[in-house]
Amino acid sequence: MIEQIFILKKDSMYIKSIKKFPSTLKLVVLAMVATCVLYICSVNFEKPARIRANSKLLELRVINQSCQLSNVEEWEVPFLHYPQPKTYNREECACNPVRFFTILTMQRSGSGWFETLLNSHMNVSSNGEIFGVVKRRENVSSILKTMDVVFNLDWFSGASKNECSAAVGYKWMLNQGLMEHHKEIVEYFERRKVSTIFLFRRNLLRRMVSVLANSYDKNAKPLNGTHKSHVHSTLEFFLGRLEFSPNTGHGSIPRC
Repeated sequence: MIEQIFILKKDSMYIKSIKKFPSTLKLVVLAMVATCVLYICSVNFEKPARIRANSKLLELRVINQSCQLSNVEEWEVPFLHYPQPKTYNREECACNPVRFFTILTMQRSGSGWFETLLNSHMNVSSNGEIFGVVKRRENVSSILKTMDVVFNLDWFSGASKNECSAAVGYKWMLNQGLMEHHKEIVEYFERRKVSTIFLFRRNLLRRMVSVLANSYDKNAKPLNGTHKSHVHSTLEFFLGRLEFSPNTGHGSIPRC
């Protein structure tokens, strides 16, 4: 009898403990489920980003590997680039290598004529004096950002060609932020393998005369819509090349 009573009490205690246990079990299971859901969601969110990054790297590697040219010398390879513009697709020209260049010069040194000569080629784009705008050279970050846009073929100007450009660059005056940030700019040129063209006028006297004439044009009103101090015809060009030697007996005689 005593054993039966003890067994009954034991069973009742076990039933009570079972009734209390499910609430704790539910909390544990719920916590485990929440943890698993958070982990699965975090993995799913990170996976597409990793896939996109890996696919982009794979695409760049495939392009670079498939675009290797056999007739290029080994020393030229670092200077060949394959930009991927953000504003358009190069399509069939994706494997056309592009060379980067910068013309470092000073005002009145013939840089405009030199750029006209370069832009006469159908696949060469020299985008002019891009750092003439103060905002683009107000600090190093803006300078580097502007150069990235140009060399990525996302810069559009009157000199911009098509998606098959073989060389792209611009001209940069020494007094337009170049000397103030020369260290960072040189590092950028070396890292991006930018070819540098130094263009200076050999005859400094003629350059100074040209500078004075240009400053005069800024203040004087143009005659018939043209600058007075610039050559506008073949006759003016030849007259400008005449040299006069003084002759007290017969006056000044022009000598070519």
